[in-house]
Amino acid sequence: MSTGPRGPEQLIEMHTPEGVSERLKKGTPQSYLKDMVYGGIDGTITTFAIVSGVVGADLASGIVVILGLANLFADGFSMAVSNFLGTRAEQQFVHMVRTDEEREIELIPEGEREEIRQIYARKGFDGDLLEQVVQVITSDKKVWVDTMLQEEHSLSLEGPDPRRSAWLTFITFVIAGFVPITPFIINLVGNNVMSNPFLWSAIATATTFFAIGIFKAKVVSANKIRSGIETVAIGGMAATMAYGIGWLLRGVADNI
Repeated sequence: MSTGPRGPEQLIEMHTPEGVSERLKKGTPQSYLKDMVYGGIDGTITTFAIVSGVVGADLASGIVVILGLANLFADGFSMAVSNFLGTRAEQQFVHMVRTDEEREIELIPEGEREEIRQIYARKGFDGDLLEQVVQVITSDKKVWVDTMLQEEHSLSLEGPDPRRSAWLTFITFVIAGFVPITPFIINLVGNNVMSNPFLWSAIATATTFFAIGIFKAKVVSANKIRSGIETVAIGGMAATMAYGIGWLLRGVADNI
């Protein structure tokens, strides 16, 4: 995973014949940034939304802890499983397309060669050079199929590990999602040591949002302050909606 722009010396070293060969041998590095950011933000938003809704409805603090913990692990597990199945489905789709291309190469090789020819003609190759490119690519079936996947179908040959994606989603969801309910747990265990646990929960949650935004910005070399504020704003909108709904329905629980 990239952590920012590289210096001139590092770039030069990476682009020597040995450096290029080593990088290509390692393959394309997979980024799990989406899984970590998605899990962290969703965990914080959903848990704080429960906190806000319960507080807005003026219910007991113990309910915040019960609902918060139940949601934390149940929703975190659900997200992890969904991410696993979604990532694996993408891999299965690539495998299906690869199988189709292999079959088409067996049945209609000239038609598949023509597809390669037109693909590279659009890239500016022509004449004898174009025919040489077509010959080289179609002489190796794996290279041929890989080229069709990338150029015709715009598919990536390598993707993230579904299990790792799922675990990272779950772990970041639980860690970040635990923050909003921590003041209420402390209050419950410490016999109301905090006069306003919701205020501390809001501060801790905003700090977590900001930290996630800074982490994301650091990885992609974006503006850290802007990214942090953007993440806080998105989380704040979700919390405001949850609090408002809880406030509007605050009398419903008493009538059940």
